[in-house]
Amino acid sequence: MFTRRHPFLFFLIIISTCGTIMFLGVVVLASLSSKMLNTQFAQHYASTEGNIGIVEINRVILSSKKIIYDINIFLDDDAIKAIILRIDSPGGGIGPSQEIYREIIKNKKDKKIITSMGSVAASGGYYIASATQGIVANPGTITGSIGVIMEYANIMEIAKKIGISPVVIKSGEFKDMGSPLRELKESEKKIFQALVDELHLQFVTDVASARGIDVQTMATLADGRVYTGEKALKLKLIDRLGNLDDAVQWVGEMANIKEKLKPVYPKEDKITFFKKLAETLFKDINISGTVTDNFRYIIN
Repeated sequence: MFTRRHPFLFFLIIISTCGTIMFLGVVVLASLSSKMLNTQFAQHYASTEGNIGIVEINRVILSSKKIIYDINIFLDDDAIKAIILRIDSPGGGIGPSQEIYREIIKNKKDKKIITSMGSVAASGGYYIASATQGIVANPGTITGSIGVIMEYANIMEIAKKIGISPVVIKSGEFKDMGSPLRELKESEKKIFQALVDELHLQFVTDVASARGIDVQTMATLADGRVYTGEKALKLKLIDRLGNLDDAVQWVGEMANIKEKLKPVYPKEDKITFFKKLAETLFKDINISGTVTDNFRYIIN
């Protein structure tokens, strides 16, 4: 009976269910593959007593908590003489990226901290890297993408077809701006554009300051485009070309480490995979009904 009266809604439910199952399957497989690769790499580098700490920043940057924790573990360990951020990320949230950036700026006088870029270290990944005392990238590393994007999906037409009529009771004129159930007004577009421009200026100002590049020069490079590691070197966005081993050798020289260089990783977190998945899916849920419920604004 339900399928006859609401065929379109029934179709959406089926599609959503199948999509969710496929998403969870991909996440599980990716997690298992990543764990196997990380274990093999750790066996190659890690030792029980190391002198160079390696903090991995992988995937989209949604939270700063674990990364800052790992950095501080190495900062507090007298045996660790230097730290390498191994970044392989396309970017992520503005807040988390700024928090990690700030943590590095505050502490890089205590120990040498440099960045080793993997396949991708763009946007928020580059934001973080710029705070360190040196950046090493592969010639083919994709980096840059200095900019901010705000986007949302408007499902107004779909809502009309399935008979959904939004009812809004709000405390202020702009409280529901960005609602996916109506068009964005011109006045609201201006507000959002001003917000993006302000966040972009923060991004440009921070990376220019950290890299010792004039703000106007950095602004010309910060139009959202990506660069190869080779091009980034010419533009002074990075310092050297090389891989992780080259970064280990360089930071060893910077920290004046005389003994054998022994890179180590932080201890594995005991948190379960499903708890990680739950945190990833639900950590940003907001019950206040603000614009952040509907919009995704990221350094990307």
